[in-house]
Amino acid sequence: MDKATRLDALLPGGRGVWIPIDHGASDYPTQGLQDLNATITSLVKAGVNAIVAQKGVVSKYAHLCEGTNTSMVVHYSVSTRHGGPDSDNKVMVGHADETVSRGGIGVSSQVNLGSRHEAAMIERMGELNRQAHHEQLPSFGMVYARGEHLDVMENDPTGGQAHGVRLAFEMGCDAAKSVWTGDKDSFSVVSSAAPIPVLVAGGPSTGDARAIVTMVHEAMNAGASGICMGRQVFAHPQREDLARALMMIVHENADVEHALSSNGL
Repeated sequence: MDKATRLDALLPGGRGVWIPIDHGASDYPTQGLQDLNATITSLVKAGVNAIVAQKGVVSKYAHLCEGTNTSMVVHYSVSTRHGGPDSDNKVMVGHADETVSRGGIGVSSQVNLGSRHEAAMIERMGELNRQAHHEQLPSFGMVYARGEHLDVMENDPTGGQAHGVRLAFEMGCDAAKSVWTGDKDSFSVVSSAAPIPVLVAGGPSTGDARAIVTMVHEAMNAGASGICMGRQVFAHPQREDLARALMMIVHENADVEHALSSNGL
């Protein structure tokens, strides 16, 4: 399988519903991740395009995606809540060449802009993307503008999020993740920051399906190409229904009310 085929599986038609479940490596116990078999099975039933997980999870559960429309992406960055001043320093814990044998078809890494460890994380992302390039694997960048040294330009209405997307692109990522910046005008600056798909993040779990679906609808209208949303989905009491609703928003251009009512939300 070449890179273009893998990228089309992850982002059919240039759009994607991705659910990251890598949170358990950083912080556990985590609501919704205690029973990974059940969580992954429900997401696969909903037809999400990708599940992003650490390599051990991919090795153990990739078989659940076989013969379905769901693929796995290996997230190679990690830190834990116990790292103290280094807890935002996402280190690299693998190599792109182990991705396919574990059951993945893409790679992912993270950079925290403004962190005192920013330079090291950028270097790690660049190296992973070099490896992915030679392995014909799509690469995904989670770049968050949130470090203590963040220096946002005066004319940037996105709080540095557009810069994060641009950095991911310039480091060789094929798609990037960004948080919702609060309104269509500012997020359109994020989504147009680079010529790659931008997937909107969800933030901490709220359990509010209407708010989640509404935000995603607004983000799509502002140029997003889909979502990369973890806790809002996997920790939701109706995660499969919510995932189906989000699939309708992203891939069918459904309106909010139709997506909610069609899935019992």
